[in-house]
Amino acid sequence: MNTVNIGSITVGGQHPIALIAGPCVIEGLERTLKIGRGIKEITDSLGIPYIFKASFDKANRSSYSSFRGPGLTEGLNIISQIKKELGVPVVSDIHCVTQIEQAAEVLDILQIPAFLCRQTDLLHQAASTGKVVNVKKGQFLAPNDMQHVIAKLREAGNENILLTERGATFGYNNLVADMRSLAIMRSFGYPVVFDATHSVQLPGGAGATSSGQREFVPTLTRAAVATGIDMLFMEVHDNPAEALSDGPNMMYLDQLEDLLKDVQAIDHVVRKHK
Repeated sequence: MNTVNIGSITVGGQHPIALIAGPCVIEGLERTLKIGRGIKEITDSLGIPYIFKASFDKANRSSYSSFRGPGLTEGLNIISQIKKELGVPVVSDIHCVTQIEQAAEVLDILQIPAFLCRQTDLLHQAASTGKVVNVKKGQFLAPNDMQHVIAKLREAGNENILLTERGATFGYNNLVADMRSLAIMRSFGYPVVFDATHSVQLPGGAGATSSGQREFVPTLTRAAVATGIDMLFMEVHDNPAEALSDGPNMMYLDQLEDLLKDVQAIDHVVRKHK
């Protein structure tokens, strides 16, 4: 099992589980920083390694009129301020090769969205920066197909690879998280992440927007941690009803601490048997 260094955080192997978390999209500096501070207070109190996440652009919204975020330049400026304020590594999505150079100046992890996981040029050029690259497995891919994604990244000479499960398409407007995929992808030798909140998304389930079933986030989180994953990914908001993107599947900030306590307890047991 390769380990991956993200700033001062090491993931993979026998290292404790780490958390990627933040709001779905940047909602201005003040609100986004407030959420990041809240998450960091919880992770600091529990001793969980924390990476902040927020998207500067949601390029795959259902409707053209849906809120997408502040865009590349303003968004990276906000993320840079949050990175400095919180003192944690940061991650955001990139969608095209023209964003890579500028994004790599700020981000510790370049994240490839699920719907772009087969885009060869995007993968290769992201890996060419030497940054950690987190690829979300497409809803249309079998876990074994992620071997080809790994090969594209390694072709650029990069071993700093994370693989994320975020559910597979199951009929219309529904996703299912297959726990077998976590073990399969981890067998490829790189740390595996479980995206607990996108896995309960109902894509297009509200017509012009996606819906979700956040009540199942704790259940799937506990199950995924029990398989021996290396990181959790959660989108968290202080009031998901006010969120500008993915509100129905986001975790309430005030419910995060109790769930993470369960996560630590399960992770401790699993690591003794790895």
